[in-house]
Amino acid sequence: MGKSLDEAIQSFLDHLAARGSQHTVRSYGADLNQLAAVTDGEFNLSEAVLRRYLREHGTTPITRARKLSSLRSFVKFCRQNGWITHDPTEALEAPYRRRELPKALSQNQAENLLESAPKSQTPLRDRALLELAYATGMRASEITSINLRDLDFKTGRLIVLGKGNKERIVLFGSEATHALRAYIEKERPMSNDPAVFLGPKGTRLTTRTLQNVVRRWAHALGLPADVSPHTLRHSFATHLLDGGADLKTVQQLLGHENLATTQIYTHVSIDRLRDSVAQAHPRGKSPNPDAKPPS
Repeated sequence: MGKSLDEAIQSFLDHLAARGSQHTVRSYGADLNQLAAVTDGEFNLSEAVLRRYLREHGTTPITRARKLSSLRSFVKFCRQNGWITHDPTEALEAPYRRRELPKALSQNQAENLLESAPKSQTPLRDRALLELAYATGMRASEITSINLRDLDFKTGRLIVLGKGNKERIVLFGSEATHALRAYIEKERPMSNDPAVFLGPKGTRLTTRTLQNVVRRWAHALGLPADVSPHTLRHSFATHLLDGGADLKTVQQLLGHENLATTQIYTHVSIDRLRDSVAQAHPRGKSPNPDAKPPS
């Protein structure tokens, strides 16, 4: 075919770099460099070679699943370019890995968090950050990346650049609007930086600072130490489903490419489903634990 394995890997990484994040490129690059070492640089993607690679480097279920994902993406790219004619990963199985369920605040906890007011040198900014995070379910990196021009207060819409440089529209309500306006008009530093959220030096806020803000507000309220911007994202999705939103809508708002990613939230809404069955089905009422069995 006239192309070495190293050249194929580099072409694949260049392809990823044009579409994905640098973190993804580094992760795939590390996995495929290990593959090149196993094959001694030969373009050999046989099933036996890939199994040996996974035995040597996929030492835990998590790492094996990740490396198998890297292999499948690379093999797909090679097939699309005509460098190989079959898929040697078809017979390779990912290990069963129990997926951790997302943690979410209760609605009362979320309300109490947003209504609290811990001491801060930038109280309006911090409140706007938390209000927007919970109102939209945006990722921490998405929140810190938004610019003033992205906000539309009239319609309560915000253009977000998410994973894979894909744009989507998220919605925010009156509470987030009031918090954002108060921060922008009264506390945001004068700066040439277009970012909505700025640090004390007038430069774009970092995700680490956002994480620290959420952690500090949660700590002041006595919430678990691991509360983070991602907790607010999980809470946003969970509370939408609890309120009756359909899964497809939540998928679009979160920016999930696959509906299966969003389905992990459905477990937390089982109480809502149970209530719906109890109200709508003629024999759907929950059993009375105190009732005596028939004699």
